[in-house]
Amino acid sequence: MSTISAGTSKTAPVQAGGTSPPELEGRFSVYVDGAARGNPGDAGVGAYLFGPSGEHKAHGSKYIGAKSNNVAEYEALSFGLWLAKQHGVRKLFVLMDSELVVKQVAGEYQTKAPHLKPLKDKVQRQMKWFAACELCHIPREKNREADRLANQAIDKVTGRRRPKRTEEA
Repeated sequence: MSTISAGTSKTAPVQAGGTSPPELEGRFSVYVDGAARGNPGDAGVGAYLFGPSGEHKAHGSKYIGAKSNNVAEYEALSFGLWLAKQHGVRKLFVLMDSELVVKQVAGEYQTKAPHLKPLKDKVQRQMKWFAACELCHIPREKNREADRLANQAIDKVTGRRRPKRTEEA
């Protein structure tokens, strides 16, 4: 039986000292992100998979063509779930910075855009691959590596690098 749930987290699933909160014991974690340059525009997805003790297990990225940012985020979630399944994961904690996708998948927000409904249905089916699967929204700054992978996938195909962000004081 599969559990599909969503929530909000201000921290990564592994706490300081390398110990997991009790509800996450034995779970793998996957950080996922989608990126689109333009809306729609060239898009990519990235995912980093970590074992229950926080050790890096796998990562991947791919270019997905011209997509909107919301579609890229759904595709990133799907890609991360696929990556975890390929590594035999049974219990999974998924972290992403798209609050919209997290809340739509959890049923907290309606999915009004007709083109997003099939993507939501697909990831909900994929989440059932796992004995336990929780989806959590995290701040963007906690998801930099998945973001970097998604943008690298775009760079490889387009030959263009994304502009550097300027930090405001």
